[in-house]
Amino acid sequence: VRWMMYWIVFALFMATETITDLLISWFSFYYEIKMAFVIWLLSPYTGGATLLYRKFVHPTLSRKEKEIDAHIVQAREHGYEMMVRFSKRAFNMAATAAVQAAAKSQGTLVGRLRSFSVQDLRSIPDEA
Repeated sequence: VRWMMYWIVFALFMATETITDLLISWFSFYYEIKMAFVIWLLSPYTGGATLLYRKFVHPTLSRKEKEIDAHIVQAREHGYEMMVRFSKRAFNMAATAAVQAAAKSQGTLVGRLRSFSVQDLRSIPDEA
């Protein structure tokens, strides 16, 4: 559980870091402070990630749990609908391509089958 809290807090840190790097990276000792913060998060003695998770992340997630669940259900339903729609579209495209290929190569295929059948008949010795 401790590692889960660390990785959740670290992911939030990485997401905010992209913005803060652009805005305040020019401050003195910015990178040193950032490294010290990551060490504080990681250290089992300070329990930084656990503290931040229990104080900020968990209450926020608990407060918005119903909204998160509703979004997950909506995403699942929407994802299923999209999968069905795209798979139907893909099967239609594959069927159309197969029919077009068969129609274009029908003459060639018939000619090859005739040439094979005529050659096969010529190679059989007469029994009479």
